[in-house]
Amino acid sequence: MEKIIKLDKDNIDKEHICCAISDKKCQDSYEQKKDWLRKEFDNGYVFRRIDARAKVFIEYGPTENGWVPITASNYMLINCLWISGQYKGQGYGKALLQHAIDDAKAQGKDGLVTVVGTNKFHFMSDTKWLLRQGFETCEKTSSGFSLLVNKINSKAINPKFNDSVISGECHDKNGLVAYYSNRCPFSEYHVKTSLIETAKKRNLALKIIKLETMEQAQLAPSPATIFSLFYNGKFITTDLSVCMDSRFDKVMGRKFKSTTSQNVAEDR
Repeated sequence: MEKIIKLDKDNIDKEHICCAISDKKCQDSYEQKKDWLRKEFDNGYVFRRIDARAKVFIEYGPTENGWVPITASNYMLINCLWISGQYKGQGYGKALLQHAIDDAKAQGKDGLVTVVGTNKFHFMSDTKWLLRQGFETCEKTSSGFSLLVNKINSKAINPKFNDSVISGECHDKNGLVAYYSNRCPFSEYHVKTSLIETAKKRNLALKIIKLETMEQAQLAPSPATIFSLFYNGKFITTDLSVCMDSRFDKVMGRKFKSTTSQNVAEDR
């Protein structure tokens, strides 16, 4: 197995952060993710990856400083765990997860928590795999998200979603609304460029809300603060590829078409 390394302020300038390694369009977004990491390192955030040019990494930190709308005092929050390509099935997922468990124990945490799709969502960790590693579901939302916990202290209070995500809706009810943050190096480019072009081509109203602080993220209407798209107030997807013209209609699918048809009927 390749060596697992930890990124920090001393080495992040010369080390890659896995995602968008070769995507030149997202270079500015890539640097914004690095800037985000530099700030979050001061809040106990951890980024570990294998010592190779690959997308094999884990990100986690104290829930109190997490950019996710959950309440989970004294837990460690896993934000991303991604094993791709030839490295799948070689034990890297378990090895990276074990680092998070060891850090949680060393810091006296009650356990680990993460947000996933009840059925797997894009840009979120593999739900079924995590359940096989000892995580359990402690809460679900009607919009399809699950909150998973792996307790070190069996008597600890269960984590819970914040009230802002319970309804599965956002406050703005007109057209498309995209929430995103610099937690992902793809988000800035595709939301601020691809999605704007896609919505304009279809004559769809679009509002973009960037989550720029931890406090804003913890009050977001979706647990997926990397990227979440709403249509007429209803949560649609975490799939960032929906921003692209070539993918928009397919990703939106029947849900978008049925909502559009209903709106047309009401206008008549």
